[in-house]
Amino acid sequence: MPSSWTRFHGYVQSRSARWFFRRPLAIRTPQPLISFTFDDFPRSAWLAGGDILTRHGLAATYYVSLGLLGKDAPTGRIAALEDLPKVLEQGHELGCHTFGHCDSWATATRAFEESVEQNHAALQRMVPGADFRTFSYPISPPRPATKARMATRFQCCRGGGQTFNRATADLNHLAAYFLEKTRHDAQAVKDVIDHNRQARGWLILATHDISDSPTPFGCTPEFFRTVVQYAVDSGALILPVVNALQALRAVPAHN
Repeated sequence: MPSSWTRFHGYVQSRSARWFFRRPLAIRTPQPLISFTFDDFPRSAWLAGGDILTRHGLAATYYVSLGLLGKDAPTGRIAALEDLPKVLEQGHELGCHTFGHCDSWATATRAFEESVEQNHAALQRMVPGADFRTFSYPISPPRPATKARMATRFQCCRGGGQTFNRATADLNHLAAYFLEKTRHDAQAVKDVIDHNRQARGWLILATHDISDSPTPFGCTPEFFRTVVQYAVDSGALILPVVNALQALRAVPAHN
């Protein structure tokens, strides 16, 4: 069980991320939206997860820390350099996750920003012409000052929260639902997809590796396949994060 201090610390982090430096986005869409995202970009997320998505003609957002490329991480073997252009060629989005996978709360804001700059510079070297337009906070909710700085760099930034975005969302800290937290309970994911459909919201589904023997941060191909099929059957428009944001901004205000 978490200690009282750990619970209080987590409460402070989540409340700070939720309430400071907000950038409101009205969620008005005639059709519910779903985005699939992978943090750290384990290679299995591309080889197994990407294959499942491709079979449905879908694309996802891969949030990558380029300092981890080719290394073994807690989320499995990270993608290789040659995977990056292939992901883009398949219509997926590459998003920023800092260069060194920095803890969003524990890292000083300036050091965090330098890691973001380093990640961008590395992408320019590795895939000339490519750019990061969206961001995912690694490990923890962000410090308020970090959240404010990321707002100046990206069209939107994604956190966690185990819910979906409805009514008015915060572009500086969009909510996401991590699949690994209910990977033994497919019905829980189906329920949030249903709620998103009823509310005509934007559900951002997140995970890490996709493997028959997943790390604690990922899920199996069978589980992921079930989720993707249910998302498709829900009638949602399924797009990478940056494309979903563009679709929301294209909806007339009176809709």
